[in-house]
Amino acid sequence: MSENWRKAGWAGAAIGVIAAGAAAGVAVERITVGRGIRMKARLALDAAGDYGSLRGTEGSCRAEDGTELYYETDELPPAPPGKKRRLRRSSPAAGTTVVFCHGYCLGQDSWHFQRAALRGVLRAVYWDQRSHGRSARGLAQADGEPVTIEQLGRDLKAVIDATAPEGPLVLVGHSMGGMTVMALAEQFPELVRDRVIGVALVGTSSGRLDQVTYGLPSVGQGAVRRILPGVLRALGSQVELVEKGRRATADLFAGMIKLYSFGSRDVDPGVARFAERLIEATPIDVVAEFYPAFQAHDKTAALQRFADIPVTVIAGDRDMIIPAEHSVSIKEALPAADLVVLENTGHLMMLERPDIVTALLTDLLARTGAVPVPTNVGAHGRSTAGSTAQPGG
Repeated sequence: MSENWRKAGWAGAAIGVIAAGAAAGVAVERITVGRGIRMKARLALDAAGDYGSLRGTEGSCRAEDGTELYYETDELPPAPPGKKRRLRRSSPAAGTTVVFCHGYCLGQDSWHFQRAALRGVLRAVYWDQRSHGRSARGLAQADGEPVTIEQLGRDLKAVIDATAPEGPLVLVGHSMGGMTVMALAEQFPELVRDRVIGVALVGTSSGRLDQVTYGLPSVGQGAVRRILPGVLRALGSQVELVEKGRRATADLFAGMIKLYSFGSRDVDPGVARFAERLIEATPIDVVAEFYPAFQAHDKTAALQRFADIPVTVIAGDRDMIIPAEHSVSIKEALPAADLVVLENTGHLMMLERPDIVTALLTDLLARTGAVPVPTNVGAHGRSTAGSTAQPGG
C-alpha cells in the first residue's frame, strides 16, 4: 500500500501543478535535511506567520444550483465625528465596492497582502469560489454536471447581489478569477454597463489555454494534452489514495509547485508555505472537476464589455501557467487598458510582488474615483527582496 501511496503522490503532485498552477512551495526543505526536521520547519512557519488570518464580516449566499458560496466583507469604517470623507457623496464612485475573485486551487485568503493594505481605505468583498475555501462543494457537480466558466460567472453575480446590490463596482480577478469576471460580463452586460467602473485582470487569460506548454519541451506537450484529462478523472475517483500520496510525497510536491508558482528565488519561506497550504486544501477531485473548463474557455469577445472603463492588466514574465502573452492578447483586445509585466515574477504575483500589485490596484482605484488621490494604503510585509515592473506594449 505504501508503494501505491508513493505512486499516487507523484501523479497527484505532477498533475496538481500542471493543472492548477496556483500554488507555492517552501524554501526550507533540502534533500540533505531529514523529513522530520523539514516537517518541524513547516510547522514553525505556520505558527509564526499570520498570512491568511484576516477576517471580515461573514456571510453566504446560494448559487443558482443551491451551492452555498461563502464571502467576507471589509466595510469602510465611519468617518470620525466632525470630519468628512475626502470623496464627496456626489461623486459617481461614492459607495464603491471592490470584489476580489481568487484563482484555481486557491481561496480568498490569497489576497492577504492586498486585503491588509486596503483595509479602512475602501469597502471590499472577498469570496471563495464553489468547491474552494469555505464555500461548499458544487451541488451541480455532485449531480454529474461539469464545471463551466459561465457557471462561475453566475456565481459571482449571486455574490454581488448578496453583498453589493447597488452602487459602483470594481472587479479584481486573478487567474480563474479573471475568467470569472469575463464570464460575468458576457452574461450580464447590463450590470457591467451600469455599475462596473474598473477592472483588474491579474495573471489571467481570455482563451487559448489549450496551447499553454507549462514550460515543457515540445516533445512532451502533446502527450500531456492527450493524457491529462483521463489521468485527472482517474485521480479524482481515488481521492483518499491520492491525498495520502500527496502527504507522503510532500517534499516533491512542494518543490514542484514552487517552481510553477514563483519566478524568483528569494520568496519569503513563510509566504511560500502559506501558498502551499492553500493548494493543499484543494482536494484532487476538485482539481479534476475544474480542469476541463479551462480548455473550453474563450471570452475574448466579452472583453469588449470593458472597453469604456479603466482596466489594469498585470502579468508575470516567468508565469508558466498563464504566460504573459495571454495578457498581451487582452491588451490587444482592449487598447486603452494598462498592461504591466512584472519581471522575475511567476503566477502567484499578488503573493510574490504584493507591494507592486497593491500599488497598481490602488492606482486603478484612484483612476476610477473609488479612492481619493493621493491615497496612502497600508503595508503588511514584503515577500521578496523586490522587483521591477515594466509597462506592456
